[in-house]
Amino acid sequence: MLKHAVVAVLSFGLVACANLSTQSLFSHYSAANSKAHQAMQQGLYQQAMDVLPDAPAGEILDGMERGRVGFVAGHYPQSFGALQAADSAVKEQQRQARIQVSEGFNQVGSLLTNDNMITYRPADYELGFLHLYLALNYLQQRNLEGALVEVRRANQVQEAAKRQREDELAKAAKEARRKGLDQNLGAVLARYPDVGSALGNIQNGYLFFLSGVLYEADGDLNSAYIDYKRALAVAPDNPFVAETVLRLATRMRMDNDLPALQARYGKYQPPSASTGRVIVFDEQGVVSARDDWRLPIWLTDSRGDGVIYNLTLPYYRTPSNNAFTPLQLNGKPLVDSTVADVDGMARYSLQEDLPMIVLRQALRVAAKNEVRKTAAREANDVGNVLTNIFNTLTEQPDTRSWQTLPASVSIAQQDVAAGHYDLAWNGHQIDVDVQAGRTTMVWVSRQGNQLTGWSVLLGGN
Repeated sequence: MLKHAVVAVLSFGLVACANLSTQSLFSHYSAANSKAHQAMQQGLYQQAMDVLPDAPAGEILDGMERGRVGFVAGHYPQSFGALQAADSAVKEQQRQARIQVSEGFNQVGSLLTNDNMITYRPADYELGFLHLYLALNYLQQRNLEGALVEVRRANQVQEAAKRQREDELAKAAKEARRKGLDQNLGAVLARYPDVGSALGNIQNGYLFFLSGVLYEADGDLNSAYIDYKRALAVAPDNPFVAETVLRLATRMRMDNDLPALQARYGKYQPPSASTGRVIVFDEQGVVSARDDWRLPIWLTDSRGDGVIYNLTLPYYRTPSNNAFTPLQLNGKPLVDSTVADVDGMARYSLQEDLPMIVLRQALRVAAKNEVRKTAAREANDVGNVLTNIFNTLTEQPDTRSWQTLPASVSIAQQDVAAGHYDLAWNGHQIDVDVQAGRTTMVWVSRQGNQLTGWSVLLGGN
């Protein structure tokens, strides 16, 4: 009888292991990825690439991680290939989502193990960054057309993912009410750390402003103006975004918008025709990794018996404020301003998913408790102990997220005389060529004491 009890429990573990790895069964992603995350924080890009775990969360997350690390390390072909592989996997996942057969099988394994057994689906903001880095790869190859395709796709996939997530949240709330768990969920959510609801936590000002720059370089001023305005809605206090919106509104004679814009930001002062524009995208730090948060909760099983169980949830610790000294353009400090808080986006995304995560945890608590009671009846104390051990070891938080993204992104913008410039920081420098009437875009990433980046000459101002 002991054998039957143990097999009943472990068989579900084997179902889960067939889908992913034992690492996902008895540990979690942040633990497996900790060395790579620490190496990125220190600016040790090649080391981060070398210690990235071998696809512990599947080809989507693995491809995104390798694509981002490869990009900052300057391994552009490898980065491009990894991101394209992740993109292809996302397309296939979305196609399979219409069928839902394989995912139903995964849910069986997760019911008695943990959420790591569920196939990883990237968050909305992660999908945006996937296409953003594909666009940057195309730009680094001097392929503006390819970059434009990716920024268009970024907006489309984020909107589709948002609609799908909203549907799932509604279903989760309905299921919680049907199971009588809504009060338990409310108690957990009330105690969970809050992240706020600023628009910058929901939408990506980095992506909006970059797409505006690319549209403008391609001569599509209407599309550029729309995305610049979206960036301004996310970062209304960013002076460079405001100046850009004012510039295009003035140029395009947007009479409906100009009075309000000028009342808040003043009138646009055009630069000399002999100058060129330098726009710097400055990625700083590394986004926080999810951690383990445990909370005791009281649940009632099918027999009316109460049980206290520790929920194991992912959460974010308070991020450290790693301020970077200014970049230097030809020896002069370059003033910048934040356009995207990636830490905030990651935290808000997790909080949006929390009702579903807590519901699955509550259902799993009840299921595991039923297995424990069955094992206790059939195998006495030994089966009860073994089942408790299995339940405890397999209750791991789902900490999967794109952990090599920057913590924040700032932009800087200057109109300068045509010529050759050096963008420098901490002993590193990037060549910047400026032509009159043209825009030079500079991409840099700073982690630890390291700087990596490149510049590309775009279209007319």
